Amino acid sequence: MKIIEADKVCFSYRIAGADGAEETLAPAVRELSLDIGEGEFVAVLGRNGSGKSTFAKLINALLTPSAGQLNVSGYSTAGEEHIWNIRQTAGMVFQNPDNQIVATIVEEDVAFGPENLGVPTAEIRARVDEALATVGMGDYALHSPHFLSGGQKQRVCIAGVLAMKPRIIILDEPTAMLDPIGRREVLAAVSRLNRQEGMTVLLITHYMEEAVMADRVVVMDKGAAVLQGTPGEVFLHGPLLRELGLNLPQITEIGARLAECGLPVKPGILTINEMADELCSILNSK
Repeated sequence: MKIIEADKVCFSYRIAGADGAEETLAPAVRELSLDIGEGEFVAVLGRNGSGKSTFAKLINALLTPSAGQLNVSGYSTAGEEHIWNIRQTAGMVFQNPDNQIVATIVEEDVAFGPENLGVPTAEIRARVDEALATVGMGDYALHSPHFLSGGQKQRVCIAGVLAMKPRIIILDEPTAMLDPIGRREVLAAVSRLNRQEGMTVLLITHYMEEAVMADRVVVMDKGAAVLQGTPGEVFLHGPLLRELGLNLPQITEIGARLAECGLPVKPGILTINEMADELCSILNSK
């Protein structure tokens, strides 16, 4: 079942001209057609200015398409009449957790969304406890979020979205400001939501290693989807990705370099375990 349906979606930002000149339009998304199934984990890659964050905001109805059709769980994002339904369906986590935290106690911050939805108090309590447990932050319910690490803060933000019971979670470069430990914490929580809870995940990222976790990878450039497929399929296109300003995952790059040196390493290796198995197989065959 399709939960996100984009058909030739376009969006342009208006840029005010200098010294009273007329506004100009800067296209950010150009005739983007993309369907995402319920329960799917999709990673969207692209260099800065490729339109990936704009697309995320269009899904959450923070922006409205200037052309084309975008439906989220059957609701059109074109008008204001369905914004409430869309934002209940698709929760969004932004890059900087400090911009999303609104309370001085973790559990109060997670409760903020459900309270604004008018959820009964007893249910809010249950939702907060469940959301914090899901992201592994239950022991920090009474802590101040401002004294947490970056990864912990981001997990609190994810819990705040989960407490509103969305069917889709959109993460707009959620690990860009985190150290490697914080990045692993957040990605583990996101993967758990998708694999165990069946939540649809749309991950906007510029880290190739994060995209390896997804069911499908979409590469954007100049506002359009130029390449998509499984991680294994997409990362076979090393020359094209480099042309688009992107790199291969580190392990995939190492495999390609070893192959260039004459070692018969199969293309498209994505993880350390796959590489270890491949090298053991090569050594055992000699």
